[in-house]
Amino acid sequence: MTTLHSHACHMQQLHTQFAGCRLLTQRQAARQQLHPQRPHSLTVHARSGEAGMGMFGTKAGMTQIFTPEGLALPATVIALEEGNVVTQVHTEEKSGYNSVQLGYQECADRKVTRPEAGHCKKAGAKAMRHLREFKIPDVSAYEPGQALNVDDLFKEGDLVDVAGTSIGKGFQGTIKRWNHHRGLMTHGSKSKRQHGSIGMSATPSRVLPGLKMAGHMGAERVKVRKLEVSFLRAFVLAKICDSYVWQFAIHTYLIADDDIMNCVNTF
Repeated sequence: MTTLHSHACHMQQLHTQFAGCRLLTQRQAARQQLHPQRPHSLTVHARSGEAGMGMFGTKAGMTQIFTPEGLALPATVIALEEGNVVTQVHTEEKSGYNSVQLGYQECADRKVTRPEAGHCKKAGAKAMRHLREFKIPDVSAYEPGQALNVDDLFKEGDLVDVAGTSIGKGFQGTIKRWNHHRGLMTHGSKSKRQHGSIGMSATPSRVLPGLKMAGHMGAERVKVRKLEVSFLRAFVLAKICDSYVWQFAIHTYLIADDDIMNCVNTF
């Protein structure tokens, strides 16, 4: 009994001493001595930085703008509802990065969780349905409870990035989802809209990862860059100039979470 107890204590000491260590073979130990690992620090970035401060907006619909040259350009109408209030400011000294958290769409306290309601109340704002951070280089001009004005952030002719959740299109085939070519439609073709081969039979006898196949399309966050702000009235009007971007916008509508769009300044 004493021998077993002492053996258990010895094993526990070894386990404590070598906790977190990795067993190495003789060849791995020799290689590690020849090429020791350099010490490095891991930096985790919460969100990629933006070029400037942005605002929330709700897509109101589509319209068109006529230029003096007679061109009819498609445009997205972005309405600004109640909100766009600063709820939190992160600094390099306090959080390790600079960012401004905005709240959008005022709602009743019962429609959000109690921690979120208390978070907004601490900043001097009402309960907000949406909260999102903008990571910008300088946050000295913002403080909790500050209401942002669209005239101070955007001007006519500015280029903005518009981000949101695209409209969901359900389960789609590879022709619509990945722009694949279809097969022959005549002469007894057996593969008109089929996917085709998905891999080798014998070697490696599996489907390789990342293969473009049929599946769920849409309902993902997308960002369209460098859209021109046509004019500012009671709403923001973002002009889509390029024909390819316009076609892309028709298919996705740039609808964000609960029809919320996120407009960010860009270079």
